Amino acid sequence: MSPEADIVVRGALPSDGPAVHALIERVGTLELNSGYAYLLLCDHFGSTSVVAERDGQLLGTVLGYRPPSRPDAIFVWQVGVDPAARGTGLGKKLLRAFTRTPGAAGARFLEATVAPSNAASRALFTSFARAESAPLAEQPGYGAPHLPMGHEPEPLLRIGPLSVSSLSLATSPTSPSPNFTSDRPKGPRSHA
Repeated sequence: MSPEADIVVRGALPSDGPAVHALIERVGTLELNSGYAYLLLCDHFGSTSVVAERDGQLLGTVLGYRPPSRPDAIFVWQVGVDPAARGTGLGKKLLRAFTRTPGAAGARFLEATVAPSNAASRALFTSFARAESAPLAEQPGYGAPHLPMGHEPEPLLRIGPLSVSSLSLATSPTSPSPNFTSDRPKGPRSHA
């Protein structure tokens, strides 16, 4: 059995927040946000975020959401893969699961802003677009006026339209992909 077979990809839960923070810190190349920011992302955007784990250890995540001004898109805010799991295809597997989350239902485009120097992320999104047989377009994203001084511009990568068949799991909650669950706690939650 391959090590990848033991990896479970599932929807993010509020309890994943601390592990996601630690993962992003281990990745070392991503902007690290506060632990509370990751808690909120896993909680408020759990229906559009996924994590991958093996034996209880978080190996990867895709955090994202549906931009209110572009309801036909799902936006990747951060992709993180543990250094020990790089080169295994886990990033692409996570992106595929991300496009099939309950919160992605009806989205036809996957978007992300990626700095020109981020070769690994650009390669991941290019590979994903190729695997999905979908065009990838680069558009203006965030430039100097939007970012802190010294931060490299982040053009928008837009992949799609994604085929309806590739999104069938997102639109058919009765047919979840293997190893993907979106069990979320019910009821009110307090963070204050």
